[in-house]
Amino acid sequence: MTPIRLFRIYAFGLPTLAVAVLLEGLPAQRRARPVFRDGQAQVVDGFKSPGKWIQHDLWVETEFDTDGDGKLDRVHVDVTRQGQTDSQKLKVPVVYETSPYFSGTSSTDRRFFWNPRQEVGAQPKKRPNPPQIKARNNRPLMNRSQVRVWVPRGFAVVHSASPGTGLSQGCPTVGGKNESLAPKAVIDWLNGRAKGYTEPFGGEEVNAFWCTGKVGMTGTSYNGTLPIAAATTGVDGLEAVIPVAPNTSYYHYYRSNGLVRHPGGWMGEDIDVLFNFIHSGNPERREHCDCEVRDKVLAEGFDRVTGDYNDFWAGRNYRIQLQKYKAATLIAHGFNDWNVMPAHSTSIYTSLRKKGVPVQCYFHQGGHGGAPPLKLMNRWFTRYLYGVENGVEKDPRAWIVREDERRTKPTPYADYPNPKAAPVMLYPRKGGGGLAKMGTKRKPKQGKETLVDDVTFPGAELAQVDLSHRLLYATPKLTKAVHLSGTPSIKIRVASSKAAANLSVWLVSLPWDPAQRRRPNRNLITRGWADPQNYASLNQSAPLEPGKFYDLAFDLQPDDQIIPVGQKIGLMIFSSDRDFTLWPQPGTELTIDLDATSLELPVVGGAAALKRAGTK
Repeated sequence: MTPIRLFRIYAFGLPTLAVAVLLEGLPAQRRARPVFRDGQAQVVDGFKSPGKWIQHDLWVETEFDTDGDGKLDRVHVDVTRQGQTDSQKLKVPVVYETSPYFSGTSSTDRRFFWNPRQEVGAQPKKRPNPPQIKARNNRPLMNRSQVRVWVPRGFAVVHSASPGTGLSQGCPTVGGKNESLAPKAVIDWLNGRAKGYTEPFGGEEVNAFWCTGKVGMTGTSYNGTLPIAAATTGVDGLEAVIPVAPNTSYYHYYRSNGLVRHPGGWMGEDIDVLFNFIHSGNPERREHCDCEVRDKVLAEGFDRVTGDYNDFWAGRNYRIQLQKYKAATLIAHGFNDWNVMPAHSTSIYTSLRKKGVPVQCYFHQGGHGGAPPLKLMNRWFTRYLYGVENGVEKDPRAWIVREDERRTKPTPYADYPNPKAAPVMLYPRKGGGGLAKMGTKRKPKQGKETLVDDVTFPGAELAQVDLSHRLLYATPKLTKAVHLSGTPSIKIRVASSKAAANLSVWLVSLPWDPAQRRRPNRNLITRGWADPQNYASLNQSAPLEPGKFYDLAFDLQPDDQIIPVGQKIGLMIFSSDRDFTLWPQPGTELTIDLDATSLELPVVGGAAALKRAGTK
C-alpha cells in the first residue's frame, strides 16, 4: 500500500492542506535529482516551479533563556524545499540565512542617535530612545532571499529570525553569545540534534527528515556576521559559509585604536542604537530586554567616554573566537566599504588561512555589500554541501575586482595580500601646511609642524586646499602605475594642546578631483583613526600632557588598488574627521614630529617598483 503523509504547507503565503503520495516505485528516469556540470549545481526542471515547493515554518528550541520567562527561547524558522523531498524522499543540503532585520527595524531619525557634537573624552549627553517597532506576524515566510537562486539548483533554503526579533523569543544582544547559539540550534535541528515545534509554545514536534545535515550559510552585513558567529561554535553540519561584508568585531565597528568612531553613513550610531534598531520581538518581553540588556549589559560595557577595549568588547570579537571554527569560508568585501570596513574580512581571512581552514576571498572596489559572482558561490556550496570534487581547493585563493571592471569579472591572484607585495617606508618632509614631499629616504632635521583642528572642514576639502587644519605630504607624480596590496601603517610622534584629541590619517591620490567623487578609487586610497590617549595600551587611555610628544603606531584599512600614472600618493594628517569621529570645538592644536614619523606602504614589487615609478 502506498504510504501517505499529511502536512500543512504554504504556497505564496496562503495555507492549504496538502496530501503527498510517496511513490516509492517511481521510475528512476522520472525522479528529479540534482544535476552538476562544470563543478556547479544546475537548475533542474523538476525543482524550478514555485508552485511545487513546500514552504512552512516552525520554532526551534535553543539552549538559552534570555527573555527571563523561565523557558528556553525558541527561534522562528522558515523552510522552502523541493516537493520531491516528500514525494520522492529526496534529501537535500541547506542554504541558510539568519537575520535580525527580517521583521522590520526602528527609526533612523538622528534624534535617536548620539550627538557627535561633544569634546573628546567627555561624558556624552543622554539620547532618547525611538518608538518601538511595530510587531509583525511574518508567517510562514519571513523572507524570500536565496530561494529563487538555490531551490531550483537542489538546495533547500532556511531562514531564521535572530533572538528578540520578529517571532523569535529572547532578547537581542548585538554580538552576545545567544547570537552564536541561535543559528547553532537551527543547524542542530537540521541534523536531528535539537527539537523543532509547530508553535512558539507547546505545539507538535517537527523533524527535518528531508535534510542531508549539510548546511551552508550566507548573508550580507549583519546577515553576513551571523554565519561567522555560528561557525565559532564549531557546530557539526555547518560545512561552508559565504559571509559578505561581515562585522567580525563590534569594537572595530564602533571604535578605532581607542577612539570613539562611527560607521560611515551612520554618524552618532553605537551598539545601543543598533539594539533599538533591531528589537522587534515579542512586545510583552521588550521591557525586560530593554532593562536587562540595553540599559545594563550594553550601557555598562560599551564605554562611550574613553573608547577603550575591555571584556565587553572582547566578548563581541569573533576574531579571537576561532578555536572551534572549521567551516570552509569564502569571504567577500568591498575595499571602499566605510560602514563595515575591509579589515573585518581581511583579519578573519588571514587567521583562517593560518589555521588551515579552506578559505578564499573576493574583494571589489565598491562600498558596502557585494556578493561574489554566482559561479564562485555555486562552486563553493557544490563542493562543500554536495561533496562534488570540483577542484575548488585548487582555485586561486584571492579574487579581486580591478578598477573600473565589473564585479562579475574578478582577477584571480595567488593570495591576499599579493604575494609580490613588500613593505616600503616613506618619510614626510617639512612643508605639510601646503603640499610637501614624501620619499623613501629619511632626511634628518625636518622639524615639527602644527595643524589646528576644525571639524567644519570635511576631509575631501582638506585634501584639495592649502589649509592650517591638516598636514599633507606626497610622492612625486608617478611615472608608472603603482599597485598597493595589503595594510598600510603609520608611526607618528604627536603632541596635543589639550588632554584629549582625535587623530585622523588619510592616504589619498592627488590631485584630488571632485568630478570623480562617485568613483572612489580616484581620490581616497584608505584611512585610519586613533586616540593619542591610548599611546601605551588599547585597554587603558590616559590624559595627554599638553605639549608633550607621544609615539603611536597603528594600521590604516587594508586595500588592493592600482594608483595610475600621473597621480601622487599623499599622506594627510588631521584631527577630527567630520564623517567618522566626534565633533569637538575647533581649536585643538596637534604638532607632528616629522623626524619620528613614517608611513609603511605594501607595494607590489617593493621599493624597486616605487623607484621605477619615480619615488625615491
